Amino acid sequence: MVETLAATGIRDIDVLMAMRTVPRHAFVEPALASRAYEDVALPIGHGQTISRPSTVARMLETVLAGMPPARRTAARVLEIGTGCGYQAALMAALFGEVLSIERVRGLHDAARQNLRALRLPNLRLAFGDGRLGMPASAPFDAIVLAAAGDRIPEALLEQLAVGARLLGPVGDGQRQSLHLVQRTGAEAWELTVLDSARFVPLREGTT
Repeated sequence: MVETLAATGIRDIDVLMAMRTVPRHAFVEPALASRAYEDVALPIGHGQTISRPSTVARMLETVLAGMPPARRTAARVLEIGTGCGYQAALMAALFGEVLSIERVRGLHDAARQNLRALRLPNLRLAFGDGRLGMPASAPFDAIVLAAAGDRIPEALLEQLAVGARLLGPVGDGQRQSLHLVQRTGAEAWELTVLDSARFVPLREGTT
């Protein structure tokens, strides 16, 4: 899988090492374990999926771009949509402190179980509405959304540190694109629209 990612253009050595180290098969149903290292999205229950490895790697590489190694190891980052916990584990291998929030109780519990064996002391999971972020732990050096809304929630933009990046899909079920937002000042943000994407919806509340 890692060789395929490198061949398709992933260059960040830290991302490639994390993808090599974190066992993707540990985050999918046993019946699907034989497909864990294919570049495909797989169902994880509750109408959700684990994203394609290439999608996850590209998003992490984009967020990391321009962040020097010394800052990476000290960075506090937020993931919106823990899902099965796979991307959270990758982020824990890349950043100093990771907080991940999930709105579906069944997925939150499953992710906690999936991650237990990895013993990641710098990763904290939370159950709650991801659209609200985690203001008590802000500001964040990066925020990654694993679900698509019609816009980036204002609360998440406010929780970015100056100079930090947020990456997430925006759009509906038919048409989505990745939006990269960099906070350039106390009241200034810069938007770059990247590639097309396909993610599950970003919903409010918990279930």
